[in-house]
Formats: sequence, C-alpha cells, structure tokens
Amino acid sequence: MDYKEMYAKKLTTADEAVKVVNSGDWVDFGWCVGTPVALDAAMAKRLPELTDIKFRGGILCHVPEIFKIDNPADHITWNSWHMGGIERKAIAQGFSFYAPIRYSELPRYYRDSTTPSRVAMFQVAPMDEHGFFNFGPCASHLAACCEVADIIIVEVNKNMPRCLGGFEENIHIDKVAMIVEGDNPAIDELGGGGAATDVDQAVAKYIVNEIPDGACLQLGIGGMPNAVGSLIAQSDLKDLGVHTEMYVDAFVDIAKAGKITGMRKSIDKGRQVYAFAAGTKKLYDYLNENPECMSAPVNYTNDIRSISSLDNFMSINNAVDIDLYGQINAESAGTKQISGAGGQLDFVLGAYLSNGGKSFICMSSTYKQKDGTVKSRITPTLNNGSIVTDTRANVHYFVTEYGIVNLKGLSVWQKAEAIISVAHPDFRDELIAEAEKMNIWKKSNKR
Repeated sequence: MDYKEMYAKKLTTADEAVKVVNSGDWVDFGWCVGTPVALDAAMAKRLPELTDIKFRGGILCHVPEIFKIDNPADHITWNSWHMGGIERKAIAQGFSFYAPIRYSELPRYYRDSTTPSRVAMFQVAPMDEHGFFNFGPCASHLAACCEVADIIIVEVNKNMPRCLGGFEENIHIDKVAMIVEGDNPAIDELGGGGAATDVDQAVAKYIVNEIPDGACLQLGIGGMPNAVGSLIAQSDLKDLGVHTEMYVDAFVDIAKAGKITGMRKSIDKGRQVYAFAAGTKKLYDYLNENPECMSAPVNYTNDIRSISSLDNFMSINNAVDIDLYGQINAESAGTKQISGAGGQLDFVLGAYLSNGGKSFICMSSTYKQKDGTVKSRITPTLNNGSIVTDTRANVHYFVTEYGIVNLKGLSVWQKAEAIISVAHPDFRDELIAEAEKMNIWKKSNKR
C-alpha cells in the first residue's frame, strides 16, 4: 500500500472537512494540547448555521474559536472531562458543563456509550512511514474515541512531539476519513502554577522525607507537586520510577538530574509511563522520540491494579479543602466547578495497595479572599455543594506547611485531632470548638 498516495487522496482543507458536521451531532474535540486549531477555526465559521452541536474535550490550553462566536449557547454545548480556567468562564456563559468521571474508566465510557461522537477531530504528529499518526502527548482515551466515532479527521502539526508508547498511542491512516494540514502552530504550553512559594517548599520537605530510594512517582500539576519534584531533583534519592496520569515538567528535571532509572519497577521496567502530558517546550522536546517515555491509555496508567503492582508507589496531589471528617474536595468551591476528579482517587487507592506505597494530599492551610480576608482550608464540614473527591476512609497522608499526618484507620476524634494539628494556628481553637459541637472531640484530646 502506498500510504503517501492514500494521504494525498484524503488531504483536504479545514473548511471542507467540517462540512460533515450536522446539527445535533456529538463532536469529539481531542484532549488538552491535542485540541484542534485549524479545524476549530473552520468549525467556528460554520457554527452560526448549526444548532445543538455537543462537543467533548478537556483541559483546554487556549480559548477555542468555537467559544468566541456570537451567542455560543444557541449553537453549542461544551462537555468537559476536566475543567480549567477557560472552561470555568464558559460555564458562566451557559454553554459549558463538567462531565464527572473516574478518569481510569474514560476509555470504557466511549466504548460502551450509547451516544458516541459522530465526528472526532484532533491534532496529531505527521504520518510515519508505516501510515501511523501519533497522538502526541495525548494518548489518554483517544484510541477508544476513534474506535466508536463514525468520522475521524486529523489535523497534522509538525510541531507535535512523537510520543512513543506500548499501545493505543496512534491511529492508522486506514481509519482516518480526512487529513488537514494547518499552520503548524507551536504546541500550547501549560505552566505549573507559578514558582513554588515558601508554603509549597515547606509542604514538599515533609513529603520528600517520606520517599525511599527506588520509589515510583506520580505527581499532579501545580506549585506543590512541582516543588516536590524540584526537591527530589536536588536530593540524594536514586533509582526512581515514573508511572503517572499527567507528565509534567518536574519529571524532566528529576530525570535530567539522574534520579530516574525505573529499574526497580515490577512492570514497564526502565520506562516512564504516562497518560498525557502538558508543560513547557522543555517537556515536549524531552518526550519527542524518547524511548524511555511510554505514552499509554488512561485505563492502564490509572488502573488500580497497575498502580498497586508497583512497590513503594508515591502519589502526590493537591486539593481545595478538607473537613474535620477527613473528606477531601479537590474539584469545586462550593457549587462552583474548578477542575475535576481526574485520577486522584485512582492513585489514592492504588498507592495504598502498593507494597510500601503512600499517597499524599497536600494544600496550604489557608487562602486569601479578594478582600484580603484569610480563610482556613480546613473547615468543620465542606462548604455547601462542595464535591467529595476522596472519601474520609481513603485518605492516607494529609500535608500542610504545618506538618504531615497519617489519617488511615483513625476514629473520628483521632482524625479531627490530627487534621487540626496541621491547621494554621490562628484557626485551631475555632476548629476545636466546632469539633466539640459535632461530637468528634474528646476531652482528652490535645489542644
């Protein structure tokens, strides 16, 4: 088969490609940095003549053109697998909604769906000599999406890193209906939440002290996980492994510091495994054609069975707030959706099942409101409408700048005491008083 000839026959313009979309369709718009650009612009031009187009996507790194049309709510519904700041603004405009998921299950959602996307369009790396388009750093669930979509349109971007893997990291030209060549924009960069603060550094020190040589790491995105990564890169730790949902810049720093070998991993020995990646150009350059890094579907990376089979698994994630029962909210501020559940619970559960494994939920003890008022992130109960991401029975280690506590197996009074012990000192008496009202505080508890 002459794949170049097939490529030429399927090559078309973005404007022609989007003509296959009809009112009422479900359209998959890729994932994270794989979100289309040329196809997005063409789709935005076509939308005024269409209604009830239901898009699926997530972790947007730039505002899509389809969001900028007049009265988008009259034409589209954006269904997000994971929210960011761009999508939060779209919620307020009435056309964006979060789709609650357990991220490890996402490929099955597509394969079992009664409403699969009729059209799927996303960015890919250029076709290789065997006729395959690589998904770049976005394997996640794209193979499952393509299996059930009626029409697949790929937008080739020469700047998309070719991310090697084990399985489900590419699509063959046989399965592609149309090929679009855009303007090859730079791949979206996603920062790690800014430079690490003194609070981030304090939290990181507590966590790094718990990590042994040979541990396998999972890091979330944000200042605290990145601070942990920076400390690991500067530490004496050795023979570390990586098995993570999201590959972030901190892993590149740790690897270049010579700390990652992956040689103590029981599966995927020597490979850094991830479901998707987003960060700076440094990260994309490192992942490109790197055989040490393994792009894989999220139902493998986030499967509790995969995670638990790796000894000394260390899971490190952020949260929004925690209550005195030990319930973790990592995705909303009351009824306001902030992000999503992602795979946090998968890693909390999997790490605890790992031989020697630990999961850490970390946060600053306080936050500052717009008027300058300081509030505690540790509250008697979660705010009305807040989502329980990790239940009180599942949280292992909880960390703030004031300390680290192991919450596993504690009675409610022990748990309340432990959580309050790492609260900001200015709020401890108030929290104790609330715990007494809730009948989860003993007279013998430490004050």
